[in-house]
Amino acid sequence: MTGHRPSLAVVGATGAIGGVMLRILSQHADVWGEVRLVASPRSAGRKLAVRGEESEVLALSEDVFDGIDVALFLVPDEVSARWAPIAAAKGAVVVDDSAAFRLDGDVPLVVPEINPHAARLRPRGIVASPNCTTLSLIVAVGALHAEFGLRELIVSSYQAVSGAGRDGVAALREQLALVAGTELGTRPGDVRRALGDVTGDPGGGAPSPFAAPVALNVVPWAGTDAGDGWSTEEVSLREECRKVLGLPDLKATATCVYVPVVATHSMSVHARFENEVAVDKAHEILATAPGVVLFDNPASGDFPTPSDVVGTDPTWVGRVRRSMDDPHALEMFLCGDNLRKGAALNVAQIAESIAAEFPRR
Repeated sequence: MTGHRPSLAVVGATGAIGGVMLRILSQHADVWGEVRLVASPRSAGRKLAVRGEESEVLALSEDVFDGIDVALFLVPDEVSARWAPIAAAKGAVVVDDSAAFRLDGDVPLVVPEINPHAARLRPRGIVASPNCTTLSLIVAVGALHAEFGLRELIVSSYQAVSGAGRDGVAALREQLALVAGTELGTRPGDVRRALGDVTGDPGGGAPSPFAAPVALNVVPWAGTDAGDGWSTEEVSLREECRKVLGLPDLKATATCVYVPVVATHSMSVHARFENEVAVDKAHEILATAPGVVLFDNPASGDFPTPSDVVGTDPTWVGRVRRSMDDPHALEMFLCGDNLRKGAALNVAQIAESIAAEFPRR
């Protein structure tokens, strides 16, 4: 008896998240048969390495999903919205990293450490993966919720520029080159003047995706306008946490901020629970929770920072302390690589759980 190894399509294989996905596929246990790499027509014909072999990238079309069992979508919202239903109609189970289906009532939103069972019920043939900000947070908060009963979240995120894609990384590096070795950052507006119009740069490079300079600065706006002063990143964190945890009335609020870090999101979290909390118990839960590393001895300098966490899979948690004014609340600081668990890894984990559904023959 041999196992039926399902075929896999990776849509968006040439993007930043796609590159991480190909490394994950090469590092994880090989549960796949054919792996088909797919991207936009302009990237078709490129050769990329996966599982130790070079594969040619195919142009996105209906035909590329023929014979595919599972399709991973690592592409912008509008591409997923158009093509994911086509792949599902061809018989593939779609695992989508975009925001196109996350809040669709007929599409499960899955974090394997929290609600793996949800991936089995997929009326539209699509499973969604949460936003990178949500994913950096929820494996830790979800573990605490199981013990204490979460009632409220107040989050401030410090987001890496790679959350805005390759253009975000390019903008930060370009801006850093322009300010390096200067005395900028000491007078009102001097950084902005040196970098020129925030929609571009004096050197004529690619437009910046940020609403203000990100070098020598922080930008308290991530995402697009969601109305009433909120950004889409902030609203999505609230709604996605509610859906994954099964808490439709959870009080949750976020302020999302871009910082001059290439990869790995950080967050300051105030979490209030139904039951009284104790730091020792919280440490015990976090130290044994899947997908979490507890790193919490601030007196010795042990706390997570993005430059230490980048390139790793878990969410790292430190600065865990009980609120001074509320015995039901914990304060903590955490970091998670937004391109790994925050994107590609969660998609890969979902896909691997679906691969296990295929019958052996």
